[in-house]
Amino acid sequence: MSEGQGQTLEVRGLSVRYGAYTALHSVSLEVHPGEIVVLLGANGAGKSSLFRTLSGLQRPSSGDALYGGQPLTLGRPERCVALGVAQCPEGRLLFPQLSVEKNLRLGAFVHRREARGNESELQRVYSLFPILADKRHDPAGSLSGGQQQMVAIGRALMARPKVLLLDEPSLGLAPLVVDQVFGAVQQVNEAGVSVLLAEQNAFAALSIAHRAYVMEGGHVTIQGSRDELLHDDRVRSAYLGM
Repeated sequence: MSEGQGQTLEVRGLSVRYGAYTALHSVSLEVHPGEIVVLLGANGAGKSSLFRTLSGLQRPSSGDALYGGQPLTLGRPERCVALGVAQCPEGRLLFPQLSVEKNLRLGAFVHRREARGNESELQRVYSLFPILADKRHDPAGSLSGGQQQMVAIGRALMARPKVLLLDEPSLGLAPLVVDQVFGAVQQVNEAGVSVLLAEQNAFAALSIAHRAYVMEGGHVTIQGSRDELLHDDRVRSAYLGM
């Protein structure tokens, strides 16, 4: 994990198109050093398209995304990771036949020549998720859904990010496991990693957020502090069931 070396992640007027379909419409947002920023929105709101663009997997049709003034939109995922931006994707995307430890080590590919540092990062991941140390030799596919999510987060942390992009980490998890995962996200943040968290579980996400944005139909429609969104009637009605 990075420790206190963050800079601002800036998204400026970002639009993404897939053929005739526009997934993002001139989206602008910021993640400042040390923040947990939440993206709320239903399926199809554009959250995953934004994350794919910030990870270098998708080129925008217009606009920019910058980290520390360096562009993230050149279509080179390895460069984004090297700059300090790592994604934990929706659905985990583990290698189920490989052991837990081998899945984790794959996250350190960009640092593959730094053996000592990678061992240190691995121990940090095991400290964050002790169950993974116990199961480090087990196939990742044999783990529970919550444990697999821990592996996916740990793999992203092995890249030593300064900004961690978390896409729907609570999806399909029991409430107790959601609490464990979000508690770990707070610990990661307290260790100096900024977090951009895309979630449909608004209550759990806002409980750990500093600020939040609401996305609908590829647009940012609401933004503010955690308390502002918790007391916004539109958010309370649409996302908090109040």
